[in-house]
Amino acid sequence: MLDVARPKTIHDFYGFPRPLYELQYPAPGAVTEAKRLAMEHHLLTDQEWGLDHGAWSVLRHLYPDADVPVFEVSLDHAWGFREHVALGKRMRHLRERGVLLLGSGNLVHNLRKINWEMPHAAYPCAEMKKAIAEHDVASLSAPDRWGRSLLAEAHPTLEHYAPILYCLGSTDERDRVGYPYEGMEFGAISMRMALFESADT
Repeated sequence: MLDVARPKTIHDFYGFPRPLYELQYPAPGAVTEAKRLAMEHHLLTDQEWGLDHGAWSVLRHLYPDADVPVFEVSLDHAWGFREHVALGKRMRHLRERGVLLLGSGNLVHNLRKINWEMPHAAYPCAEMKKAIAEHDVASLSAPDRWGRSLLAEAHPTLEHYAPILYCLGSTDERDRVGYPYEGMEFGAISMRMALFESADT
């Protein structure tokens, strides 16, 4: 849990053009919200990290002036999928107070499987869209439901999948699900966005 008044911009990737490493996103930290969430749910806080590219690469398009307070929740790699969903459920009260929960990672993200001859096509990993639309948290939090090989093909590392579990955990069946963007690129990259809107708004 990032608890910093001015989180630094972390460039945690390699092999990309230099201008990406020069980008900065100087958003203020949401220290009060971070401390409250950590205290209520016995989570650890951190003052050393910052906003990694999973956060700032999206936020800089949503809030280009970097004037919205933000804090980042780190993933515990020792947790199973159901534990990530459970934390999402405990974060539901943030949504009820008007806090935007943003889960970033790409539902399909496997750079080793990129196929340059498939610029607008995908490998058969699209069944997850239906599960999201149906709020099927049980299936999405059960790796065996998808098959080990399919799961590994779609997202070989946790950080590109677990964010959707937090977002789904914070919703209920009444929330509307929309897809503002659904791009699939080079077989192994899904830029699909899922937007959950409260039925009360």
